[in-house]
Amino acid sequence: MAVATSDSILARSLITDRRSTNFGLKNEVCRGKVVPCRAGGKVKGKGNGRVEVKAVVQIGGLEEGKKAKDEMGLDVVSEEELREKGFLGMRKTKLVCTIGPACCSLQDLEKLALGGMNVARLNMCHNTRDWHRDVIKKINQLNEEKGFCVSVMIDTEGSQIHVLDHGAPSSVKAEEGSTWLFTAQKLEGSPPFAIQANYEGFSEGIEVGDELVIDGGMASFQVIEKVGNDLRCKCTDSGLFLPRAKFSFWRNGKLVARNSELPTLSKKDWADIEFGVSEGVDFIALSFVNDADPVRQLKNYLYMRSTRVLAKVESLESLQKLKEIVEASDGIMVARGDLGVEIPYEQIPTVQEEITRVCREMNKPIIVASQLLESMVEYPTPTRAEVADVSEAVRQYADALMLSGESAIGPYGQKALSILQMASSRMELWSREENRQSILHQRRLGVSLPDRIAEQICNCAVEMANNLGVDAIFVYTKHGQMASLLSRNRPYPPIFAFTSDNGTRMALNLQWGVIPLLVELSDDDMEANISTTIELIRRKGMLKPGDVVMVVSDLTPTHINSTAFQSIQVKTVV
Repeated sequence: MAVATSDSILARSLITDRRSTNFGLKNEVCRGKVVPCRAGGKVKGKGNGRVEVKAVVQIGGLEEGKKAKDEMGLDVVSEEELREKGFLGMRKTKLVCTIGPACCSLQDLEKLALGGMNVARLNMCHNTRDWHRDVIKKINQLNEEKGFCVSVMIDTEGSQIHVLDHGAPSSVKAEEGSTWLFTAQKLEGSPPFAIQANYEGFSEGIEVGDELVIDGGMASFQVIEKVGNDLRCKCTDSGLFLPRAKFSFWRNGKLVARNSELPTLSKKDWADIEFGVSEGVDFIALSFVNDADPVRQLKNYLYMRSTRVLAKVESLESLQKLKEIVEASDGIMVARGDLGVEIPYEQIPTVQEEITRVCREMNKPIIVASQLLESMVEYPTPTRAEVADVSEAVRQYADALMLSGESAIGPYGQKALSILQMASSRMELWSREENRQSILHQRRLGVSLPDRIAEQICNCAVEMANNLGVDAIFVYTKHGQMASLLSRNRPYPPIFAFTSDNGTRMALNLQWGVIPLLVELSDDDMEANISTTIELIRRKGMLKPGDVVMVVSDLTPTHINSTAFQSIQVKTVV
């Protein structure tokens, strides 16, 4: 049945009884009745009848679809996981790895990709642009030649005071009682116990007796002498000095504000952004965002480009303006290391959970970062507390978890990634079996009627998918909006997002539970899209008779006389 209107948008339920056996598929028959089914139950087919529940936005009639390709852009890791674990066993939490000297070879990058790395992060604080360009080239090579789907993210340096050089390529140990010189003057060679800062005014307003903390507590010093702009400090808590380690100063138990006059986006940051755009990176993460203005500024600069902008929440100011920052950005990274310097330790768990909740409500992906498996920078086994911390982030339904120094400079990066993969998969399974999916306050996002229809379709689709126990959700999308809305509801089955836009595919790599696939789609023949893509997956042996998939679409027509619709359909493979 087709319903068309030229002047209005019609949203209604349609039930048809049309025989269809395209590519060995059949649609389920509900005869307009609610099917009683326990959560996790499976819909069973009854003949060749057909039912479609559609929220329809239709203009004109149908046109013959394009001939589909014989190949499908499903990455090799997801394909292997699907074959091994089945639909419901697929990991949904995405994994981000920081690339550094310990994992920048082609072989190491391939091992990380095979281990489940969804996004490779490059911190522009470290290394040269030529080094970053080489890493991006290698990742693109792996994607093209080995069939991976790994997105690339760069971090801007932002307004932070950090170590420019400490005379070692990886890390040095500061021993308790040792005396160190902190200076903004250029150091000749690598003098011992001397640290160069990146900002000439790093010591302004600092007094003798103040505490200097490295990387949120990796090591601590007391200022014992101030000579001009230089500080002579005594180590009070021994620890590691990592490359580009960050400074913070404390006085009488309170943070001394040091970077208020530094811009969020410096000249170097803009140069790094231009570099990232020229290299085709998928995400740019802005460091030390205190309000929404720099996010909007960068998004305006990137207008009409597929690169997404993430804001890093790592300061007290960013917490005070959290909602406006989340709304302006394409996603959030919770940098707990720097954030933990500015708020009391005991507040970190509740703040993390609140940020995660706000991001889900506003439909923005969130990355939980910093110190997830910090001990693995040195040791081959994480602490049990670290694994519990990872599991809690998964329980909160964070979209992604991120390794920093564990992969960038640690000798056990691949093992750290495998621990994230195992811990997240186990917690996801436990949460589903115990039916502990958090109840999301359904904050309405859409303003226009079509947007509100799409939002309601996705809310209902996830509820139906969970109650009917379907094996997978297939969404056909151009810009990824409906795939994102489905992910927001954290369904039990995985979401396969079919798109013909590679930028959309790489952006969806950060969305919880979404497996993005690059395929050729017709804007004007939805049935051809469904039949062709399901046949391609079935031909690969990943669909078997009896599997049930829910189909959702947000494709819009290219021709004025074409029919476009947003729909929910339930199909069984025969």
